[in-house]
Amino acid sequence: MKYINAKFLLPDALVKELQHYIQGGYLYIPTDQTQQKRWGEKSGYRQELQQRNCRIRAARRQGASLEHLAEQYCLSIHAIRKIIYQK
Repeated sequence: MKYINAKFLLPDALVKELQHYIQGGYLYIPTDQTQQKRWGEKSGYRQELQQRNCRIRAARRQGASLEHLAEQYCLSIHAIRKIIYQK
């Protein structure tokens, strides 16, 4: 997490009001739950995993064995099964 100096971000009146409650410390402001993103959405990794899982399902439909898929994608056979049978 990157810290930002409140003097550069907030109006002076708000900074003075905050100084009544905390001086020289760190204040964590949580994200709004309605705007919070799910894991991997910000970095794009969630989408990468979905694409990989689609490739795994397609390869299985074309006859690839579980063992081959597990080796190719560096996953366990159990993980490959979970991906294939996922709804």
